[in-house]
Formats: sequence, structure tokens, C-alpha cells
Amino acid sequence: MKAFEIRQFGLDYFAAVERPVPAPGPGEVLIRMRAFALNYKDIGIVEGKLYPNLKWPLIPVSDGVGEVEALGEGTTRFRIGERVSGIISQGWISGEPTEAWMHTTLGGPLNGVLAEYVVLPEQGLVRVPEHLTDEEAAALPCAGVTAWHAVMEEGRVRAGDTVVVQGTGGVSLFALQFAKLSGAAVIVTSSGDEKLERAKQLGADYGINYRRTPDWSEAVLEWTGGRGADLVVELGGASTLNQSAAAARIGGQISLIGILSGDTVDGFNIRAAFRKKLRIQGINVGDRDMFEAMNRAIGQNKLRPVIDRVFPFEQSAEALRYLGQGGHFGKVCIKL
Repeated sequence: MKAFEIRQFGLDYFAAVERPVPAPGPGEVLIRMRAFALNYKDIGIVEGKLYPNLKWPLIPVSDGVGEVEALGEGTTRFRIGERVSGIISQGWISGEPTEAWMHTTLGGPLNGVLAEYVVLPEQGLVRVPEHLTDEEAAALPCAGVTAWHAVMEEGRVRAGDTVVVQGTGGVSLFALQFAKLSGAAVIVTSSGDEKLERAKQLGADYGINYRRTPDWSEAVLEWTGGRGADLVVELGGASTLNQSAAAARIGGQISLIGILSGDTVDGFNIRAAFRKKLRIQGINVGDRDMFEAMNRAIGQNKLRPVIDRVFPFEQSAEALRYLGQGGHFGKVCIKL
């Protein structure tokens, strides 16, 4: 079978290889892969920024969807031909996370799914909504579950709430869509007016160009009549956390997801955080129960993930480079 792997860090060492088709063991499922979706963490893994002690060679990329091709002995959760996706943390089925599950993530440190065939334990798989294309379904495991965790599980967003979403990448647009499903008002920040207009077409109520309005928290407060946002979906990291704290209402929450501008914050306004009684909640994808709950909501509402561009399998390296340029709106996908 064809697969991509890395033998040392750097996109220059990201190469296509031939491997034997794996065989499923007891409790395992052989999946014929159909499509994949990329995340910034995939670039971080390939470049050696997230797991510097990886074992080589490694098949990268955590998100993908495929059809069940064969079942190992004793496997009962799935049938041949069903369309499935792996959960990111193969050991995190439900409940509170543990140290152990952090070492069971696909695409690093475990082998990922960027191959024609993949074997995974049946406990680490979920069925995907039938109305989605393969590329749309492939977008769910990381970006979708992360946004669901932030907005629905921890954010507990309700009708009438106000949610601020930073940017227009995969997690951001899922967060926008889930917040609108709950009846919330959504404010989107972006560096481009065209992206803000597209976000409004998806249901965003207000857009802020943060290049023209660097103190965008003031615009949030003005739009909400001085109250502030119930939830801020924080993806920027170091350069945006203070703005998020200023934009949140008294008793509000910041769902801390991304570190696009860095992971160390100098000069964080601690006084503002405790004066407002803010809750800053770290979000790291989610468990299988969340994935399945999200899929039920997506299926019932016929929600469709936003896909920016689809690359052929042979151009997987080009897809990663395109994602790294940061101009995308929605998910960057790969199709077999």
C-alpha cells in the first residue's frame, strides 16, 4: 500500500513509501482510507515542535475517514462497509483525561492515518454522519471535537449567549456553527474583510477586522452594550489572551485552544481575570463520547463542515505547506 512517513523532522523528509497492508488482530479493524484533514499540529509534529523524541519512521496526520474492510477476531462494534473515523486520543473514551491518554494520540506519538489502509482498535473508532462527503467527515476528529468540547461541553452555550470566535480556520468555523445551533450570537475576528463576509454567510452576527481594530475587545463590549461575551474561543495564544479577557463578561469563560502566536504570555492582566471571576478552561480535543454526541447533532441538523481546498493524496506535502501559509477558510483536506 501507499503511505507517507517521516524519518526525520522537516517537510523535506516527508516522503511517499510502500508498506504492506496491515492485518487486524483481535478487537481491531482494517480501514480502507478515503480522505484526510490537516491540522496545525500535523505541521508541528512533522517539524519536530511537538514531540521531539518520536520513534522513526512515523506515519503522520491524525484525521481521516474510511470504510471498514476487515474485522479482527472478536470485533463486534462495526460491520464491513461502514464508514468510520478514529478518535484522536485512542485511549480517551470518556470521563476526565489522564496522563496515559496523552501518549495514545494518532499522528504522534502513535502512527497516524496518512496511508491507503490503517488498522485501529474498535474502541478507538466512531461512525460518521451519513450525509457528509468523505472530506467533510474527515474534518471532524480534531477541529470538530475540539470546537464541540469548547462550545457545548465546557462552554455550555445557550440561546441568547454571545460567543467570540477568533479566526476562520477549522476549529473557529465549527465553533461558529455549533454556537449558532444553540441559538447564540456569534462575533468573529479576522484579518480580512472577505473572510468576515464569508463568516456572516455561515451565520456570524458581527465581524471585527483585528488589523484595523487591534483593541478588538472594545468593539465586542460596544456591540454587547458593555456586557461582554459569555464565551471567547481563544486560538491566538500569547498575543490575544489579554484581549480575550477584556472582551469576556463578568463571570464569563475563555476556552483556551490555540497558541498560534506563542505559548508564553508576558504581561497577562491577572487583576482583570480575578475581578471578572473569569474561568479560563484549557481544551485539548475531546473523548469518544463527545465525538459521538457531536456526530448525532451534526446528523440531526444536517450541518456541513467548511472545506477550503482538497488536494490529491500524491500532493500531501503541498497540502501541508498550503495549510502553513495560513490563508485558508475552513479545513484543508486530502483525498485518495
